[in-house]
Amino acid sequence: MITVDAMGDNCPIPVIKTKKAMDALTGPETIEVLVDNEIAVQNVTKMATSAGGKVTSEQKAEKEYVVTIEMEGAPAAEDDAEDDNTVVVISSDRMGTGNDELGKVLIKGFIFAVTQLDKLPKTMLFYNGGATLTTEGSDSLEDLKSLEAQGVEIMTCGTCLDYYGLKDKLAVGSVTNMYSIVETQAKATKIIKP
Repeated sequence: MITVDAMGDNCPIPVIKTKKAMDALTGPETIEVLVDNEIAVQNVTKMATSAGGKVTSEQKAEKEYVVTIEMEGAPAAEDDAEDDNTVVVISSDRMGTGNDELGKVLIKGFIFAVTQLDKLPKTMLFYNGGATLTTEGSDSLEDLKSLEAQGVEIMTCGTCLDYYGLKDKLAVGSVTNMYSIVETQAKATKIIKP
C-alpha cells in the first residue's frame, strides 16, 4: 500500500502527487490518497479512473477523505506523435471570469500544472494581460523559468510589454511580435488556452 498525503494541498497538487505515485508503479499496487475536500476526491477519482484504476472513496471525518486506487501497474503511456507541437496561449494574468483574486490563483495553478505534464508544450505565448506573468514580480516566474530550462520556448508580445511599461522588466523568455504569435499558432498541432 502506498499512501499519498495531500491533506491541505490546493488544486492541482493532490492530482499531481497521485499521478507521480501511479507513474512510479512497477506492478499491481493499491494507492491510498488522503485529501481534505470533496473536490480533491472528485479530481483524483477522475484522473485515476481515466488511467485504468479501480477507485473507491470514503469520508472518514469532516475534512478527511481517503481515495483508494487499485492499479494493475503503471498507467499506459500515451502515444506521443513525434511531430507534436503543442502551444500554450495565455492572454490574461488571471484564469476565467468572476472574482479577480481567484482568477490569479487559478492562472498560477494552471502554469504550475503545465510544469507537471509528462510531455511539455513546445512553446508558451503570452500577450495582453498575460504579458505581465513573464515580468519581474510575477508569482509564476519560478515555474516559467523551470519550463524554459526544460526547453519550452517562452515568448511575450513586445507591443503588450510596451503598453504596460514592462519591456525592461521581462524576466523570462524572449520578446516576440504579432506575426510570430500568429505563425506559431498556425503551425501548432494543439493549442491549450486557459
